[in-house]
Amino acid sequence: MENWKKNKLYFIITSIIVILPMIAGILLWEQLPDRVATHFGRDNIPNGWSSKGFAVFGLPLFCLAVHVICTVATLFSTEQKNLSNRIIRIILFICPAVSLICGFSIYGYALSYPINMEVLTGLFVGIIFVVIGNYLPKCRQNYVVGIKIPWTLSDKENWNHTHRLAGWIWVPCGIIFILNAFLHLLSSWMYFVLFAVMIFVPVIYSFVYFLKQKKEER
Repeated sequence: MENWKKNKLYFIITSIIVILPMIAGILLWEQLPDRVATHFGRDNIPNGWSSKGFAVFGLPLFCLAVHVICTVATLFSTEQKNLSNRIIRIILFICPAVSLICGFSIYGYALSYPINMEVLTGLFVGIIFVVIGNYLPKCRQNYVVGIKIPWTLSDKENWNHTHRLAGWIWVPCGIIFILNAFLHLLSSWMYFVLFAVMIFVPVIYSFVYFLKQKKEER
């Protein structure tokens, strides 16, 4: 409950930010077409369409629901005592950021403004990875945020070493995503390779570290 008391106002503010696209959609209602593009592939080509009502009301309310779930899971978990306030606020700002970017992109495209969704998405994903990667080494052992596998959760040193390595991996990968948003150098399979490196290298390292410790204990 202590973290909730510290972040109650922050939760209220971020919840308001989540529904700002809904308010903007209501103000723009008459200007928006009956069907709007809500999903885009590469090169800004839309490949998914939805009704105006779903775009204006459904998407922001869905983001709000996810935001509430993330808040409850983060602030009311019995295992959240080791979470720093900065990490909590980063988590709670993800849904508002997603809602704003989605609303800005969808309305902008529907109203024929020159919005580059590929650049926006690449920037957002890259920035998130850089920010999270920067704080992973500072994240203390917990069951809510981080690389929560048996070997990290059972040993503090394993947790610290694994998250330090993960931080060194996530930050450069995030920078690559940011640069690629403008340079468009990565193909689809390269994205999968980067994601695989970010996920599996720390996990494999943690297991190897666990085996090394077991060997030294013998």
